[in-house]
Formats: sequence, structure tokens, C-alpha cells
Amino acid sequence: MFADDLDRLASLHTSGKLSDEEYSRAKARVLGGEQAPDVRSSVNGLRRSRHNRWIGGVCGGLARATGLEAWGWRLLFVIGTMCSGVGLLAYLLLWIFVPSE
Repeated sequence: MFADDLDRLASLHTSGKLSDEEYSRAKARVLGGEQAPDVRSSVNGLRRSRHNRWIGGVCGGLARATGLEAWGWRLLFVIGTMCSGVGLLAYLLLWIFVPSE
């Protein structure tokens, strides 16, 4: 079980999806049996992505913070925009107030 998790982390790190710091923290969690960080630390660490972006990097940043793929966030924003326009408003507010990496 630990070997599979470590292999997955290593592949994410080599593909560039995890930075060196993220990789070392995740590896320490797997080896030390630590629990995942709480939601507050994820929200405080939320940054817009410079690499996984189409427009402003909001979905790439949310993907990194939550674990949901960026395309999932994009789909949610599009659905929210089509339903009531709240998706566009939320995206714009996140683009304005969330700092870039």
C-alpha cells in the first residue's frame, strides 16, 4: 500500500504536477502516517496556477488545492455560468482576489 502511494507521488513529482516541497510533505505524510492537512490550510495556500491555466489560472489553482482535476472545476464554472451566471461571477472574484503562484 505504501509502495503504491510512493510510486504515485514519484510519478506526479516527475511529471511536474507536484513541486519539490509538496512532494516532500506528501512523502512524509505517507511514511509517517500523518493525516492530510485541514481545509483551512488548503484555502490559505490557494494560489492561481501559472502552468495549468486557460484564462486566469483559477481552475488550476483550485485543482491543486482540492485534488479535483482542473477540467472538473472548469466544467463546474461553465455550468454555474449557464444556470444563473454565478459561475462567471465566482471565477472573476477568484481571479481578482486569489494571488498567483
